[in-house]
Amino acid sequence: MALTVSVILPVYNEEKFISNCIESLLHQSFPKKEMEILFIDGNSDDQTVSIITRYSRSNPDFIRVINNPNRTQAYAMNIGIREAKGKYIIRLDAHSDYDEQYISECVRLLETEKYQNVGGIAETCSRTKFGQIVALMMSSRFGVGNSQFRTSSEGGFVDTVPFGAFRKDYLLEIGGFDERLDRNEDNEINYRIRKRGGKVYLSPTIKFKYYCRDSLDGILRMAFQNGKWTVIASKLCPGSMSLRHLIPLIFVLSLITLIPLSFVSIWFFRILLLELLLYCSLSLIFSLKTHSDMKSIMKLALLFPAFHISYGCGSLFGIVKILGRNYR
Repeated sequence: MALTVSVILPVYNEEKFISNCIESLLHQSFPKKEMEILFIDGNSDDQTVSIITRYSRSNPDFIRVINNPNRTQAYAMNIGIREAKGKYIIRLDAHSDYDEQYISECVRLLETEKYQNVGGIAETCSRTKFGQIVALMMSSRFGVGNSQFRTSSEGGFVDTVPFGAFRKDYLLEIGGFDERLDRNEDNEINYRIRKRGGKVYLSPTIKFKYYCRDSLDGILRMAFQNGKWTVIASKLCPGSMSLRHLIPLIFVLSLITLIPLSFVSIWFFRILLLELLLYCSLSLIFSLKTHSDMKSIMKLALLFPAFHISYGCGSLFGIVKILGRNYR
């Protein structure tokens, strides 16, 4: 019997999250006999594959593990699309738990044939105290800009959605994911969809919990890499990234420019001071909006600039890579 849904999850060293993710998929309301789950593993060196294999023994026709020697998510998705037996492709992430109606709602919306990609609303959370501060930042408009699936509970047509659900034949028609990109492959494919006249829809009926990075080192490394690949994606795929993705770069460049110029003229010092006062005020205001505990407020107020500067420095490093024509 032909399958309706192929769920594709690129994975790499996800032993902390993979069990809860699989459990949430095993408890989906959508009929298991009409779907399959493909884990595309990028040579994990922890217990990720062992955990998945344990589940697959009990569900041999439902769960499969496929190797991805290239590791990146774009490669993983294209491998999964080729292997998929379902009419619909639903791309998921191992750092998440999914509402039991998640797959049913994706299929329902795709079957209306009004949309070429649908996705849902993320509740960003963490299992550690510091991770909870990171989750607050990742859910704040000041932290991540107009990232609607993180900061809003409302649906509508958007530029991009988390993960995404598509018709397989449509993905094959548009050529799958761009394998040149280590990151931002979702922004790029959604840009291509919209450029072709397709619709990308964010639905409040599609819900999941996303577990963010739970250490300072982890979130800053993520910010740096995302910033780096923002400018590389902009170079390789013009139009795929919006202006909001470049604001941290503009902020960092302004600091690099204004700090030395402040020693030359008092006017540059005043501009720098005004910029820093405005930024710090916004950081404090948004921190006060999200928490009542003063200690947490101060941590969040300091995390905002650390995240933004790390992102901006990553973008600056991406520019160096572009100038050197060395994107990896």
